[in-house]
Amino acid sequence: MTPNQLGAYGPWAASLHVSGTGRMSLRSGKFKNVNAWRKQARARALECLAPPPAPRTPKPKVEERGTYDGLYFERLTWQLPWGPRTEAVFLKPASAGPREKLPAVLGLHDHAGRKFWGWKKIAKYKDEHHPLTREHHEKYYAGKPWANEAAKRGYAVLAHDTFPFASRKVNVADVHERIRGKGVDPDASERNEDIEIYNQWAGEHEHQVAKSLFCAGTTWPGVYLAEDQAALSILCARPDVDNKRVACGGLSGGGMRTVYLAGLDDRIRCCACVGFFTTWRDFLLHKAFTHTWMAYTPLLPQDLDFSEVLALRAPLPTLVQNTTEDPLYTLAEVKRAGKIAADVYKRAGAAKAFKLSLYPGGHKFDAAMQGEAFAWLEKWMEKP
Repeated sequence: MTPNQLGAYGPWAASLHVSGTGRMSLRSGKFKNVNAWRKQARARALECLAPPPAPRTPKPKVEERGTYDGLYFERLTWQLPWGPRTEAVFLKPASAGPREKLPAVLGLHDHAGRKFWGWKKIAKYKDEHHPLTREHHEKYYAGKPWANEAAKRGYAVLAHDTFPFASRKVNVADVHERIRGKGVDPDASERNEDIEIYNQWAGEHEHQVAKSLFCAGTTWPGVYLAEDQAALSILCARPDVDNKRVACGGLSGGGMRTVYLAGLDDRIRCCACVGFFTTWRDFLLHKAFTHTWMAYTPLLPQDLDFSEVLALRAPLPTLVQNTTEDPLYTLAEVKRAGKIAADVYKRAGAAKAFKLSLYPGGHKFDAAMQGEAFAWLEKWMEKP
């Protein structure tokens, strides 16, 4: 028996998983019409995700505005029906007119085991930022927070916190004393030590969060989808955004959110999924231990493989970027996921609209990868 996460139970669990094609797979051959397939498959995916009721488009409040490094920025907040106010940053070229309609990008921040920050992991609007976020930019983005880089290329970019990160995080003081453990809520001084303690506690708290969401009749990806769609609605409603040319993307946890949002919402006309692409089989046998609870949707693997969730957007253009030495995935399964998605796109008559690019190195979205992603957006969103 090949070593796996479940030991002697691994082969049995793998036999329960659909190793060929799921019940809602376009590759099954039972769907003759792509539009009919997409409608049915999306309905099933949403049934499994069980997102909370979609809120009306929130009304954002501008907390701060100004210019920074050639960009106009707005620091925004809005209230969802659940949790504290969401904080976000909006960026665009400072030279753009107030009603000049720009192509737009919804920036989806990563996880990285750091829940104390959200959008600040991929964007900035001033030079004075925390040394740990600066280190994060260097480690994962080659010192180039990608939301800023996209805005410099002429895009209107919105990056927001999502549950349970930064402004949307769970505070230690608010939970039952029995599960507070050694967790702390960092104060205004934001000491490195306290932030690291909070991040460690928040990681351990994921078990309780996932169980509670299941008991509530929803899923973590379902909550993400609802919150990201609310942010998308805010972005699309802006007078300075061309809502016919809107993309999304992100690394790691942002890539996972891209899978669900871009796969299920056609307002996303183009996307770049970075560092979160493999198969359910890879998670099942080898890599679930390296990942957050946030990725999993019960029962959905019987219907669609993981990459097929993203491919629900076919024939809309999709770029996937992964690296060959990323310990979060099995490379052979990443390649298999790419073949599955490519097959879906071929059957949808849009083979050229899907691309999987593999880069050397570990988990990252560096300058070269960003360059390809921006070129992909420019290629497919040149015209309304």
